[in-house]
Amino acid sequence: MARHVVLGKGPIGRTLAQHLAAAGHEVHVLSRSGPRPGAPGRSVVAGGGSVTQHRVDGTDADALARHAHGAAALYNCVNPAYHRWVSDWPPVADALLAAAERTGAVLVVAGNLYSYGAGNEHMHEDDPLATRETKGQVRARMWADALARHDAGALRAVEVRGSDYLGPGAEAHAHVGPRMLAPLLAGRVLRPIGSADQPHTWTYLPDFAAALAAAAALPAAWGRPWHVPSPEPQTYRQVAERFAAAAGAPAPRISPVPLALVRALGVAQPMMREVHAVGYQFTAPFVADDAASRSVLGTSSTPWDDVVTQTLAAYRQDEQAAA
Repeated sequence: MARHVVLGKGPIGRTLAQHLAAAGHEVHVLSRSGPRPGAPGRSVVAGGGSVTQHRVDGTDADALARHAHGAAALYNCVNPAYHRWVSDWPPVADALLAAAERTGAVLVVAGNLYSYGAGNEHMHEDDPLATRETKGQVRARMWADALARHDAGALRAVEVRGSDYLGPGAEAHAHVGPRMLAPLLAGRVLRPIGSADQPHTWTYLPDFAAALAAAAALPAAWGRPWHVPSPEPQTYRQVAERFAAAAGAPAPRISPVPLALVRALGVAQPMMREVHAVGYQFTAPFVADDAASRSVLGTSSTPWDDVVTQTLAAYRQDEQAAA
């Protein structure tokens, strides 16, 4: 059993914590809110591992270092609101670098594909991070800083990049989450951004967690980025049709939201302004090549049929619990 520290308890952080604990590890999850009111701070899971929740400011390098002391890995699974990336990411990234440097824990970053930028429709890990979009530039700078310290021998770092995620635990903002499933199962019109008919890589949350854990434990993986092994690209329409067929729901009715309308909404809504800035991801092919990571990390993607079945089961369970 090893000690692992996860900063962030959103969908990726929660899924990763359960994955590590199921493998028998001692997992400490750090977040601004800490454990839910009335919930136990520590839980033991099947597999013999445990998950302990702590209230910690992610910009506090001293606090992060205290929790990461003796840890095998320190995972960055934070996800600020879209319109706050420029202000919120740098102090967190700096604190994580300092904590990893002080403790020797491998810094494992849950990344995304924004840094490649528009016009790169089939992405490889060695492609230049050439985005002109602000959020992608923030992420590119974070990785450049971590890699520079890794190359200087100050710490060990690795980044694992996933695409838009789906699966148990996906929250309301996910393109393939409650935002799709609620109207789909009710027979209402789906309103994706941009287009429903461009091939797109979708990353299953348990596959993301497995890739992060594998990268943390594999010295050969450190010092470079990896793409999460993901099932074959599908258009939004194809994904919706898969879920409708599995759920016995009517064929999906889809009416995409044009980027021009998203841009207009962004005049008054900062979040929509940031969505428009990455709208290229949904109006052209957006595909990540994962051949290298499959070979080196030794993980694979969950087949689409299982993705759909497991996601639907979790969604229905959540709906029943909320009823």
